[in-house]
Amino acid sequence: MKFSLFVHMERLDASQSHKSLYEEFVALCEIADKGGMHAIWTGEHHGMDFTIAPNPFVTIADLARRTSRARLGTGTVIAPFWHPIKLAGEAAMTDIICDGRLDIGIARGAYSFEYERLLPGLDAWGAGQRMRELIPAVKGIWEGDYAHDGEYYKFPSTTSAPKPLQQPNPPIWVAARDPNSHEFAVANGCNVQVTPLWQGDEEVVALMGRFNDACAKNPDIDRPKIMLLRHTYVGSTEADITQAAHELSVYYNYFFAWFKNEKPVKQGLIERIPEEEIGANAMLSDAVMRSNNVVGNAETVIARLKAYEAMGYDEYSFWIDTGMSFERKKASLERFIAEVMPAFAE
Repeated sequence: MKFSLFVHMERLDASQSHKSLYEEFVALCEIADKGGMHAIWTGEHHGMDFTIAPNPFVTIADLARRTSRARLGTGTVIAPFWHPIKLAGEAAMTDIICDGRLDIGIARGAYSFEYERLLPGLDAWGAGQRMRELIPAVKGIWEGDYAHDGEYYKFPSTTSAPKPLQQPNPPIWVAARDPNSHEFAVANGCNVQVTPLWQGDEEVVALMGRFNDACAKNPDIDRPKIMLLRHTYVGSTEADITQAAHELSVYYNYFFAWFKNEKPVKQGLIERIPEEEIGANAMLSDAVMRSNNVVGNAETVIARLKAYEAMGYDEYSFWIDTGMSFERKKASLERFIAEVMPAFAE
């Protein structure tokens, strides 16, 4: 099983500048690259300081000059916000810039906050349908002389300018949860990204089951790869681990506040959530965060990851966004590289 870093710029309040956040983001990516992690993933979000990532291709182009080994992936571009011709060209140019290290993760998107602003009236179903039309079209444009007459996109014969360095194209990953998404990904020769979010390992098992079912329904297609994305913290002491569990509880309370799209937003920041409200949310309690996410000392983390490896996961992505300080994220990542990854060395 390979290991990667999943990271955005993120903040819960305005106490830190965007410039310093970006410098910290780059520093974490450089640690991952030098530490031998297989890949770095960064995504796309708009108008949300919670996950600051307006264009992953711009970010990856910068990381291409600051890293040397790790693959660089979009985790993920939001399909309905892209036209196939634009996505094909920007991705191909980025693949050239990063010397063929690009992976492309694609999702339908999760936040109605973004849908309302970029495509008013869009819902999750419509976003998923756009993604299903987008991916084959992008592949066709890379191949060249491709015309499209679909439900959402219509254009005459077009060839990507430029074409990607990787041939026939960079690996494509589809963010999947329901069985239909798994089946679409496998049938279209795409790898799969999954995350149980705040849920426990029973969801990790269920996600692998849906992937295996999709592979079984497509026996003539080579089995693609599957990546598991989880919030992870490698602690040094019991107090350190306890603090991380609370920080994850706070983070997920904000995640769901954004997802529900009910609280006021000002200057890109959601209204502060009172500590007592966070403490009263049993579904996202400190104890649940510690048991469900991969949080603990190196020995505990290794045991959890060995179980995922045994299930058949090809890649485990260390989701580092938590709202905690840069120093704490850095220390956890360094412990992961030094104390956890060697247990999986070939």
